Amino acid sequence: MTGIVFDPVYREHDPGPGHPESPSRLDAVWKGIEQAGVKWLPVPARPASEAELAYCHTADYIRGVRRDVASDVGCLSTGDTDCCPRSFEVARLAVGGVLNAVEAVINGRVSNAFCAVRPPGHHATADRGMGFCIFNNVAVAARALQRHHGVRRILIVDWDVHHGNGTQELVNDDPDIAFFSTHQWPAYPGTGRALETGAGAARGTKFNCPLPAGSGRHEVVGSFDEKLVPAMQRFKPEFVLVSAGFDGRRGDPIGGFELTDQDFTDLTRRVLDLARAHAGGRVVSVLEGGYHLEGLASAVAAHVRTLSEA
Repeated sequence: MTGIVFDPVYREHDPGPGHPESPSRLDAVWKGIEQAGVKWLPVPARPASEAELAYCHTADYIRGVRRDVASDVGCLSTGDTDCCPRSFEVARLAVGGVLNAVEAVINGRVSNAFCAVRPPGHHATADRGMGFCIFNNVAVAARALQRHHGVRRILIVDWDVHHGNGTQELVNDDPDIAFFSTHQWPAYPGTGRALETGAGAARGTKFNCPLPAGSGRHEVVGSFDEKLVPAMQRFKPEFVLVSAGFDGRRGDPIGGFELTDQDFTDLTRRVLDLARAHAGGRVVSVLEGGYHLEGLASAVAAHVRTLSEA
């Protein structure tokens, strides 16, 4: 059965009126979960400890986030991420929710999981919050898998319309973490060129597929079929993490792709097929972007419904 991490507390991170990464996104995601019409098992969230955050983030940055939030300045001093007095604790709860989902899959309590968490995380680097992100939920989970669960080879798939620069930077020199991203180019944050394939011993384990605005099924799903599937036949991941951004869906106010709900169904199936072939079916999917509320709900419904079929 699919596990779902969902906590109303995630609404308490409020970047302010008119901000696209608003608490109403969580309501849309919940609507999508209900629309999926499937049985699922709740996975409780918990606050990640500062020691867990330090798997990926510097002590100075963690202290800085706490300080910026407490001062109620309305944004992080490191970049373009707005915040409120509750943002530090809610961001810790987002990371901890993903860590609990990973543990639930590892222990066999659920077959896979979707983490309906916010704030998102894939733009956050070791020492900088940016792109609406505070802590890197997926990267911390990858390090926890390596440190505590005996998992060596991990695949991170990022289908958000924006390149997951923070995730790539945090794992760029690790040959045991494959990173695969389809994203709009040129677009924020300006990273993710095809020649970015990893550093040092990790060269060849990072796969970037920059695609032009207007790309849809042919380009995005085609990249999975042509590049991800053969690469993972060689890499053979033991666990799969997904940065599930839904801002590539047609009509999103920030994205420029033309993906449909059926395309998100098929992307999810590609990931599940890879996980079955190499990783014992173990997948944890984590919410990233998606800002057209009706579209977000229907794309999440397609994603969760497909996860439940595994």
